[in-house]
Amino acid sequence: MPELPEVEITCMGLQPILKKSIKDIIVRNPSLRWPVPSHLKKTLPNKKILNIKRRAKYILIQFENGHLMIHLGMSGRLEILRKDISPHKHDHVDIQFHNTKNILRYTDPRRFGSILWVENDISQHFLISKLGPEPLEKLFTEKYLFLKIQNKKTTIKNIIMDSHIVVGVGNIYASESLFKAGVLPSRIAQDVTLSECKKIVKYIKETLHKAIELGGSSLRDFYNVNGQSGYFQQTYAVYGRKGKACRKCRSTIESIIIAQRSSFFCPKCQT
Repeated sequence: MPELPEVEITCMGLQPILKKSIKDIIVRNPSLRWPVPSHLKKTLPNKKILNIKRRAKYILIQFENGHLMIHLGMSGRLEILRKDISPHKHDHVDIQFHNTKNILRYTDPRRFGSILWVENDISQHFLISKLGPEPLEKLFTEKYLFLKIQNKKTTIKNIIMDSHIVVGVGNIYASESLFKAGVLPSRIAQDVTLSECKKIVKYIKETLHKAIELGGSSLRDFYNVNGQSGYFQQTYAVYGRKGKACRKCRSTIESIIIAQRSSFFCPKCQT
């Protein structure tokens, strides 16, 4: 599944269509997680894209009268292509623009993603309104995290992957950040100290920044809007490395299941 860095990279790659005016939208298969709104055929033409930003894992494309809110789901991607490139089986939506030979194409083999239209205040939409702060912004601090873990008997990994507490820290980046912070993913959250929270917050930010810099992680289906893969997976310290030597201490990387997700860790470097 694309995580925060991959979605951020997608948003950055969409900047060439900023200020472009929509000519048409072609919906070949509206059956995504929620149906693609049928009215977009009438709503979007001649509307100009005013802004493109990210909230959590949602891509928000702003127009004067509303937003397209796009989620990539498990396997979705957006790609800027020449309009003469024929669609394939899983190419469900094309957005065409005036005065350009390019289109924006939405591809999603599993169809768990979504394309929604929001006319009212986007921050109050039910999919966004209860989300926690962005991990790369100033609101996400060690004091904030420490406050959120008080009396919490779940694991610290569950806490930092809870989008109501902080958004966008998926399985890969949670595992990598906790390794760098020296904290076991299975530690009970209420037992994590303030000084450990400081390290966790620091390394979440560092890890996400590094992943964005390297183009994200290319696991299975993620490619950026130009069809290029990322390179962050080449730097993994623990994720997906069960049975291999820790890059730091040479102990054997182990894994456990936490909340139905594989969690990778070094038994010596993390406590």
